[in-house]
Amino acid sequence: MLTGIEEVDWASLGHAYGPADDVPELLRGLASADPAERETALDGMYGAVHHQGDVYDSTLACIPFLLELVADPAVQDRGCIVELLTSIGGIELDDDEELDELDPDDEEFIPAANYAMAAAAIAAGADVFLGLVSDPDPEVRLAAPCALASLHPEPARVLTLLRERLTVERDTEVRLALVAAVGRIALRHAALRTETVDWLGWLARAAQDPGLRLAALAQQARCAPGDIPDDIVPRVTGLLEEIRTSALGPTAPGAERAATPTLIGQVRELLEEHAAGRPAPWTEELLRTLHAALDDRVDDRIALILAQLRSPDWGQRSDAIWLCGGLIRIWRGRYEEVVRLVGAQLNDPEPRLREAATSFLERLFELGAPAADALAARLAVGSGPGAGAVPGGAGAVPGGGGGSGGGLGGGPQNGFVGRSGRDGALLALARAGDTRAVPLLARALEEREVRRELLYAMDGLGPSAAMLAPLLRRRLAEVELDERLYDRAAPLLYALAAVRGSQAVPEVLRVLRGAPANRRDWVRESALRTLAAFGPAAQEAVPDMRGLLAAESATVATAAARALWAAEGDLGEVLTALERWLRPGASGADWCSAAQTLGEIGPAAASAAPALVPGLASRDLWVRVRSAAALWRVSGEAAAALPVLLAAWEENRHARVDVAECLAEMGPAASEAQLVILTELTRRRRHNAREGASGSHDIHLDEKLLTVCRAALARMERGAF
Repeated sequence: MLTGIEEVDWASLGHAYGPADDVPELLRGLASADPAERETALDGMYGAVHHQGDVYDSTLACIPFLLELVADPAVQDRGCIVELLTSIGGIELDDDEELDELDPDDEEFIPAANYAMAAAAIAAGADVFLGLVSDPDPEVRLAAPCALASLHPEPARVLTLLRERLTVERDTEVRLALVAAVGRIALRHAALRTETVDWLGWLARAAQDPGLRLAALAQQARCAPGDIPDDIVPRVTGLLEEIRTSALGPTAPGAERAATPTLIGQVRELLEEHAAGRPAPWTEELLRTLHAALDDRVDDRIALILAQLRSPDWGQRSDAIWLCGGLIRIWRGRYEEVVRLVGAQLNDPEPRLREAATSFLERLFELGAPAADALAARLAVGSGPGAGAVPGGAGAVPGGGGGSGGGLGGGPQNGFVGRSGRDGALLALARAGDTRAVPLLARALEEREVRRELLYAMDGLGPSAAMLAPLLRRRLAEVELDERLYDRAAPLLYALAAVRGSQAVPEVLRVLRGAPANRRDWVRESALRTLAAFGPAAQEAVPDMRGLLAAESATVATAAARALWAAEGDLGEVLTALERWLRPGASGADWCSAAQTLGEIGPAAASAAPALVPGLASRDLWVRVRSAAALWRVSGEAAAALPVLLAAWEENRHARVDVAECLAEMGPAASEAQLVILTELTRRRRHNAREGASGSHDIHLDEKLLTVCRAALARMERGAF
């Protein structure tokens, strides 16, 4: 086995962490009789030799030996090696990365060439996968179809083999893998698509197993999304019900493996935990495929999710929540009933379902309102001090005891606790703007550790949150003025500004004056923004504000100017301090800070309008946006600002919230933007949607855009009459 491995000069080859002289040991480890050693070796292959999908010269050198291991029935866990080979050889170049079009001297040439050589090398030996479809090991049979569909150079031959194998295969998950591989071939090879789609349609009607019919229907939709039948929702929900009622019980657990301190092992354990106790955990992937094919058919997707959320099977309800998380993040729609039903899961005895519901609701902000009653009811259960904490869980602090900083130190996240079910439900309730969160936040502030997101969620609770000010003030007074001051103080300062806790001026001044060198400007800016929110009640801080007008940091100086204006209403020194950042040579960030502050001051700063005009022609989009918005706000003249704002709207979708806010203020003066606003309001896709990535505030920002657009349109229409 591994003949010739010693003849390779591994030390001259490389991987993600340097010379590849450790690769022979990894390859031998894959063939070990010890399961822990095999898993450690596999983790090393993914971690170094195929790091984050990369292909190095050492990866190429491994391919013959990996193919040899796959062909040897004495090697255990060969399914994992097949998956590794599929990943190495299955990377397809984008249209703009075609190897023939790349310059050999280009830094992208070597990686692209390696991908191409890996695909060619594995394709040359891909016949080894043909025999694996009937291997005695079900894990090997599970991995083989995808390898064949991705890597074998004769797709028609593979297609015939897969369809034939389906007639004799008895393992449910392997059968589903065979159907998925058939769909993959249809997608990759247009000449085979029509025939394959027809066959999938036949299978979706003819197969006795409802799981197989669902798999065929999902692949048919994936390969021919334009031909998805109108009755897709009742067909799928009917199949899910058949699957639920035909299942005899939870899936049998696989053979136990010794725990290994590897990423591969952790992922495996998480997947096993996710599937534990579920009769048909594979339905999740089938539905994910179907949802991807349905794409912008949002109403159908919502109908499918609603049906799942009403299922007696908690696993289907959990899947629905995770699937809806991807749907609501990308697409606008009517989600009220979905949110209400997700809220109902908070009382389910299955902890994984409650966790999924809480995680989903945390990101909804105002869209979470239909679940507010369920959140409040959940929080009312055992709501005494410390209730809901899980010893050693996400909300626990390692080691216990009192940390430095008077209760804001010693725990995770620089003194703030991590996630827990109770904190998540409270965060969702507060972000929904429900005032029932206020007394619960007060209780949370009495505890030793506070999740930082709770402090940032206080700005939507209105006047009722004022009762939190004394507690926030006390906690800020206990924060030590050390190197971690910013991490600990910034959330408290934000919360104090949100609740207008002006009685905390002395504590804010203590932080402002005592900021250490580490992140000093950040601390000062945060403190000054809080003082600005206090307005005239911050008179005590005026000398400090005035002293920081000349700060070398634009963010500090402009924040000081805003706070001084809010406290005194005197522009004497404020305009001079701001205009010094509106000069040729100022950085874009500095200019934006000054322009935004002038806009916040408004018409009183009208004399600064000429200083803003050069920013309208900047190469920096955000300088243009901030300058245009500020120019309107200080001068009330739309003629110069409006074209700049509308151009930025088209150029960068992430500027749309800021632009829409200004258009709403302009009202009739921005009437020529009506079509732009109407177009945005009719779009189904969220303006900031990103495939495969998301931020915690993405949904909130898009809903804010819609709200502001409606307000802008209403003002424009009123001005037309």
